[in-house]
Amino acid sequence: MNPDLALLRGSPFVALRELLDPLAPQSNIKPISLTIGEPQNQPPELMKRVLKEHDHLYGKYPPGDGTVEQRTAIVNWLNRRFTLPDGMIEQDRHITPVNGTKEALYMLAQVLTDRSDPAAEKPCILIPNPYYHVYYAAAIMAGADPVLLHANRENNFFPDLDSLSEDVLSRCTAFFLCSPSNPQGTIADRDYLIKALELSRKHDFVLIMDECYTEIYDQSPPTGILEILKSEGGSLSNVVAFHSLSKRSSAAGLRSGFMVGDPLITRAMLNLRNFAGAASPLPVCAASAALWADDEHVASNRTRYKTNIDIAEKHLKGRFGFYRPPGGFFLWIDVGDGVDATKKLWTKAAIRVLPGEFLSVTDHTGFNPGRQYIRIALVFDPEVMEEALSRMVNVL
Repeated sequence: MNPDLALLRGSPFVALRELLDPLAPQSNIKPISLTIGEPQNQPPELMKRVLKEHDHLYGKYPPGDGTVEQRTAIVNWLNRRFTLPDGMIEQDRHITPVNGTKEALYMLAQVLTDRSDPAAEKPCILIPNPYYHVYYAAAIMAGADPVLLHANRENNFFPDLDSLSEDVLSRCTAFFLCSPSNPQGTIADRDYLIKALELSRKHDFVLIMDECYTEIYDQSPPTGILEILKSEGGSLSNVVAFHSLSKRSSAAGLRSGFMVGDPLITRAMLNLRNFAGAASPLPVCAASAALWADDEHVASNRTRYKTNIDIAEKHLKGRFGFYRPPGGFFLWIDVGDGVDATKKLWTKAAIRVLPGEFLSVTDHTGFNPGRQYIRIALVFDPEVMEEALSRMVNVL
């Protein structure tokens, strides 16, 4: 067995089951799970219709780089969403469709980690802490050191870029950065993104922007890294960004997303995926093209999540460090002890949430930046969210 497997951290959701399954909630209350960022509303009818219209294509092997129609729809959406000039993004050089961004985020670390010189210092990959658990596994299995960077309230829940040492930067091969952030729902502003971009080019590492929540926002559209690249001359060097239909179109089961950026990286990734990746079936490519071409259903999704944030604000304003998340659909609530609060919410209110500690790594001093928090996914209909948040406040 690969010995690095022993270095992987357990899934936060497995840890949650181990924590709560031995505990019984009150039997007269219907359980509600707010743990996973899985939209609970139905995907658009458009998706279902296109899948059915193309179901005769399931018998064909799909191409690894998707279809021309899919890549064209993706480029057109990027140009609309980030006001990019025609020609900045080329569908045959800068776009790699992927069968869900989770797999591709993991695989990209394999592409970017140079292990050719056994005498060289071990490369490292920078990861915000708290973090999406795939980033950590990607670094470990690529043979890199995961360097966890605390993302605290005083820094808008993003890593402090000024604190990075020359030693770390000299070994860095990639930096995973999620905006809007998961779990905190904050947005990296232009100055922050420019600084991260400048560091990536100065020290020759790849800035990996996970922008899968960029279409779910409260007031203003989050700035994307492609907008920064446009303002900085248009070069895509040292940058890739990931986008997905899971949150944007409530289509988590479609397993459809893409990466866009530096053509050296997108082409290398495509080459690896031709060996080790699953290509999206042709009906899925057709549905993906249709969804990227349609913005109306996305606006409806945003309205739904805004309503849920309004409900949360009604119940939580002025308590537990509540703030309206400017992006995404998670609440990051300061309850003092996230694990203890999680157990109480389950046993007393039949509400499942995720302790922030399960999304974070404890440093050498014993500090864990997620320990005092819980993450709450605002993914149900407003009626369910009203009931769930009312129960939560009564317990907390």
